[in-house]
Amino acid sequence: MEKKTEILVIGGGPAGMVCALTARKYYPDKSITLMTDVKEGVVPCGIPYMLSALKSPRDNAMAFTPLRKKNIEVIIDKAVGIDRTGKVVLTEAGDQYKYEKLVLAVGSSPIIPSVPGIDQEGIFLVKKEMPYLLKMVKEMKVLKRVLVVGGGFIGIEFADELSHLEDHQVYLVELLPRLLANSFDPEFSVLAEEKLREEGVTVLTGTEVTEFIGDGRVEKVRFSDGKELAVDGVIIGIGARPNIDIAAEADLVLKGQKGIWVDEYLRTVDPDIFAIGDCATKRDFYTRKGISVMLASTATAEARVAGANLFKLKVIRENKGTIAIYSTYINGLVLGSAGLTETNAEKEGFEITVGTTEAVDKHPASMPFISKLRLKLIFSRHSGIILGGQVAGGITCGEIINVIGMAIQKRDSLTELETLQMATHPWLTTAPTKYPLVMAALAAEGEGIV
Repeated sequence: MEKKTEILVIGGGPAGMVCALTARKYYPDKSITLMTDVKEGVVPCGIPYMLSALKSPRDNAMAFTPLRKKNIEVIIDKAVGIDRTGKVVLTEAGDQYKYEKLVLAVGSSPIIPSVPGIDQEGIFLVKKEMPYLLKMVKEMKVLKRVLVVGGGFIGIEFADELSHLEDHQVYLVELLPRLLANSFDPEFSVLAEEKLREEGVTVLTGTEVTEFIGDGRVEKVRFSDGKELAVDGVIIGIGARPNIDIAAEADLVLKGQKGIWVDEYLRTVDPDIFAIGDCATKRDFYTRKGISVMLASTATAEARVAGANLFKLKVIRENKGTIAIYSTYINGLVLGSAGLTETNAEKEGFEITVGTTEAVDKHPASMPFISKLRLKLIFSRHSGIILGGQVAGGITCGEIINVIGMAIQKRDSLTELETLQMATHPWLTTAPTKYPLVMAALAAEGEGIV
């Protein structure tokens, strides 16, 4: 059956939903359809917290109600082909959707390592599907020895949540020499490892899984050093790959690209087709090199740009490039990172100056419920422009890293941060005389700006 819609969005995750809602705002008279092959979606960032923090795993469901309230049609079907000449999307159910503008928000899929025995029961990937995750949660709550593979954000968050379950022995294995190695410098990575160890998590860095052993259900794991570990269950969180098959078949993926190529306004090589979120290519804010950043926050920012500019360029994009900005929480410890780490800045050849500071997040220091705060800022030595920052401490760090992200986006200088005007309050912030962003900038200046 052939159906018509002026705007067709494929993908029901954060990127697809925000794009459809943004398009409705800017194009109120257009017909909009969102197609998804996932009947019960989830909030991606909330997946680890289905294990313990949420009262019910179903509290992490992503509902399509906001779309329907805005007169956006939601179709449960799978897109299997794109006819660019006829401007038609073919579906698994045999329907054909004729579009004027098409948005691909088809996301990513978990990377499955090529390890013998990985297809056994008790081994779970991080899929964004409610029925699959409900099964995982049900099993993980009764299993006692659980291994988490992957020391990035999703891995440490799963390990943290599992450690809160009664009588659980939790292991976390990471191939690289330290946790969160791609997003933090060593002095911040070690804080995550120490916090997990305090919770009873056994952390194994510089270690590779070479085999999952069992007779239909995983019973042991073998590592690269030959050692074996008895386990009841495994969660694999080593990253994701962009879903590009349907785009590749339509010649929307350029040679050498891991994702769908897009310009600054998320347009593909076809001016009537856009791509946003995990499936679209990303370019580093400072180097313009391709980077792998798969975050809902990045996806929704792209969705707002694409949704506003489907028919005409209504919203000029000033943030040209992707700022890798992250935050995570481990049993009271907040870690945030934005832009380049010191390690990566030096690897890219930047001549830098670094400022660090430590403080408490309330003032005076005798206030109750104090948390220690550590901050690090990286600047270009000659221009003084901020390149990145990292922060560790209590809950306030979740917003401090967003301020650093804004400073990067606006290319603020060391002097601008040194003279930052801020609101302070004894219950809410560090003292105005020791405000960490200012003190870190001063410390960097002390290193010497040419």
